[in-house]
Amino acid sequence: MKRLWQNISLIVLATSISRIFGLLRDVIIANRFGAGVLYDAFLIAYFFPHFLRRLLAEGALSAAFIPVFAELLVIMGKEEAGKFANNVLTILLLLFPFLIAGGILFAPQYVPLLASGFARQELGLAISLSRFIFPYIGLMGIAAILTGILHGYQRFFFPALAPVLFNLGVISGAVWIAPRLASPIHGLALGVIIGGIGQLVIQIPALYRLGFRFRPMILPFHPGIKKVRRLMMPAVIGLAVMQINILVDNRLASYLAPGAISSLQFAMRLFQLPLGLFAVSISTAIFPHLSTFLARKEYDKFTAILTTGIGLTVFVLLPAMAGLYALGGNIIRLLFEHGRFTPTDTVRTVNVLYFYLIGLASYGLVFLFTRAFYALGKPRIPLIASSIAVIVNIVFNYLLIGAMQASGLALATALSGLVNMGILAFFLLQPKSDKTEIKIDHHLRRNIIHTIIGSALTFLLTHVAAQLIAIYTTSEIVLVFGPLLIGLSSYLLYAWRSGIYREFFPGMKLGQ
Repeated sequence: MKRLWQNISLIVLATSISRIFGLLRDVIIANRFGAGVLYDAFLIAYFFPHFLRRLLAEGALSAAFIPVFAELLVIMGKEEAGKFANNVLTILLLLFPFLIAGGILFAPQYVPLLASGFARQELGLAISLSRFIFPYIGLMGIAAILTGILHGYQRFFFPALAPVLFNLGVISGAVWIAPRLASPIHGLALGVIIGGIGQLVIQIPALYRLGFRFRPMILPFHPGIKKVRRLMMPAVIGLAVMQINILVDNRLASYLAPGAISSLQFAMRLFQLPLGLFAVSISTAIFPHLSTFLARKEYDKFTAILTTGIGLTVFVLLPAMAGLYALGGNIIRLLFEHGRFTPTDTVRTVNVLYFYLIGLASYGLVFLFTRAFYALGKPRIPLIASSIAVIVNIVFNYLLIGAMQASGLALATALSGLVNMGILAFFLLQPKSDKTEIKIDHHLRRNIIHTIIGSALTFLLTHVAAQLIAIYTTSEIVLVFGPLLIGLSSYLLYAWRSGIYREFFPGMKLGQ
């Protein structure tokens, strides 16, 4: 278990660096392009390669690859696992050129599906940008397998640091390439490609040190390939229906006032900050351990480490939600309200953020629960849960958009996340013959209650501190970091006095 905490710490450190650069990227984009027509077109263009990346590269492919690779390492050894990885890489290198060519060729057909509310000129710009960005999916597909190999060896730092290179690429596109082009927004698209190359290349030295060498080979009947296919298809469908949420949101937002899509995007960036920093870090570190424990038939450790993940996810996301509710407006003004990003954009983005935050903890647990089902070889359950969640999202989108505009889309997204989490939790709680179900014991219940109380205290003190500090200063930096320090200190003090820092996670009693 000590190794798990080391892995989580490394991922959080690397992800923190990445998120800092990600926020810097968003600040620069907001300053250069604002929340208007140009950035709306870029977001529509970026959606499809990003969708395929989440679906195929970092989504279903990684979810299917890592358990199989980890199992081969445990049972058959390093050489056989290496053959399997080389096999997958070779197949992808043969398939991705055709996928990229299709994406470039058929851009005029698929882009209007997402932005039917765009004017003709804006739609043409989105199509052009999509063609520039689409090769990114090939880079991310290969990078995802390299990440999977490193995760199989429980090496997490460089894969977690790789997004820093992506953010630097996008920043270079916005700052240095965009001003030199007749269409500056195309500089941002080129920055995506530069960032994708960096995200791939940074992982190669770590693989080399592990002794991995790429050797092209195609073994279509390798047992690992068969298992990946079996795991991947339900995962593809499940992740696809989850991405439909975003597609539907953007399509409906394209009919709202200009800048609605951008407001959703900027609010989602802040919403994803604690998710990416903590929830994804926790599930990423735990996933290979879950797969390894199952391969060794150590079911008690599987259950304990999953319970640990639940406790830790709740422990960090509830106070994060409280802090963002208290300081969301101040944070958005500090980060984005510069250049072409106006006070009106800030108000609209804050309103969207507040409704997204309702689903923060549930989405964090969805990350963890989904990984647990993939490790168990049961991807159909996340498929069922995400399919129902999409239906909930679509229904509430149409019910709420008229009265609440973009905020209604955010609320629908939050509600669908709560439904998804509830369904996954229901199945994980069911007793199983191998005892791999979640066990919500006295310690977990007690400490979740203490986390809720501590988070409420955090919100109250942070909100009051922000109001009092605003009497004496208008400095946005002070108005963010002053209340933030007070709220964080109060939460940590409560956690210490209540004892949840010691006994929140029963799995900590395990050995290595």
